[in-house]
Amino acid sequence: MTREAGDSARLLWRFGRRYAAALRIATLVPIATIALLRVSPERFVPTAAVVAVAAAWTCGYGWWLLAASGRTGPLPVALDTTVLLAASSSVFFTGALEDTNAGWLRLLVTFACVTCQWHTSWAAGAAMAVAVDGGQLAILAVAGANAAAVRALAWALVGAALSRMAWVLVERAARRADRIAAEAERTRREAVVSEAVRAEERELANALHDTAATTLLMVGMGQVSTDSGWLAAQARRDLDRLRSDATQAPERADLMELLRANVEAVQLTADISGPDSLPLPHDLARAIADAAGEALRNARRHAGTDRVALRLSGDAAALRLDIADEGIGFAPAGVPPTRRGLRQSIQDRMRLAGGSATITSAPGRGTLVRLKWPADHD
Repeated sequence: MTREAGDSARLLWRFGRRYAAALRIATLVPIATIALLRVSPERFVPTAAVVAVAAAWTCGYGWWLLAASGRTGPLPVALDTTVLLAASSSVFFTGALEDTNAGWLRLLVTFACVTCQWHTSWAAGAAMAVAVDGGQLAILAVAGANAAAVRALAWALVGAALSRMAWVLVERAARRADRIAAEAERTRREAVVSEAVRAEERELANALHDTAATTLLMVGMGQVSTDSGWLAAQARRDLDRLRSDATQAPERADLMELLRANVEAVQLTADISGPDSLPLPHDLARAIADAAGEALRNARRHAGTDRVALRLSGDAAALRLDIADEGIGFAPAGVPPTRRGLRQSIQDRMRLAGGSATITSAPGRGTLVRLKWPADHD
C-alpha cells in the first residue's frame, strides 16, 4: 500500500487481509477431513502429523494477517511458501499417491495461491504462486504422480491469475473513489474559504454602511449640521466600531448596553423597556444590536419622527426585540433590491445569526421592526 493511498484503498487492503485469513482458516476443516478420511490406516499417523502442522501454520498465518495492516512483506510470504512446499513433500513418506490422497495438498496450495493475491504486491503474489504451485508440481512429478494429477495443479496458477486480475480491478476502483473523495473535499474546503471571505466582505460592507457611510449621508442630506457637536462624537464612535471589527472580540457582550449606545448614536428619544442587562455571546449580541441600530438609523433618516420605542423580552435562550416608531411609514414591498439597509443590514444579519427579522409598515401607519432569536421563537 503506497503512502498516498486514501481511505478506500486502506479499507480494501484491510478487507483483503481479513478475507484471505478467513477463507484459508475456513477451508481447513474440509481439507483436513478429506486428508484423514482417504488415508489408509497404516499411514494415518504421518498423514495426521502433516495435517496438524499445516493446520497450525495456517491458523498462525491467518492470525498474523488479521493483526497486521497493509500489504504483506516478503518474509511472511517466503515462510508460507516454505511450509506449503514442505507439506507437499510429505507425499514421499505418507503414501498419499498410493492412497490417491494428494488432493488435499492440491486444495491447500490452491487456496493459498488464490488468497495470497489479496494482501501482497503483484510481484510477491506471482512469485508465491509460481514457487508453491511449480514446486508442488515438481514434487509430484518426481514422486510419480499421474498426468491427471499434474494437470489439475495447473488450475491453481489459473485461479491465482484470475484472483489477481479481479483484485487489481477492485483496487483501481478504490483508488478512483479516493481521488473523487479527495477532489470533493478540496472543492468543499475552497467553498468554505470562499464563503468565509465573502462573509468577511459582507460584514465589512455592513460595518461601513452602518457607520461612516450613514454619518456622511446624514451630513450630505442636511440632517446634521457640519458644526454639530454630535458629529465629532459620532465620527469617533464610527472609527471605534471599525477598529473593533479588526481586533479580537470578547467572549460576551451586554445586549442592553449595545442597544443604549445605538440609541445615543442616532440622537433619538427612545422609550426602552427590558432587563437591565442581558449578556450574550459577543457575535450574537453584536448581530442583534447592529440590526437594531440599522432600524434606528432608518427611523432617524426616513420616519419623520424623533421618538422610537424598544421592547426587549426573553432571555439568553430566546428573545424578541421590537423597534417601533409612529412616523410616516412606507411600503416594504416597494423598497428596491439595491437598498442594502433592510435586506442585508437587518434581515440577512439576523438570518446569519440564526434569527429572523420582519418589517411591518404602511404609509401613514408607522413602522415595526421585530427581531427574533432563534428564528422559530414565538
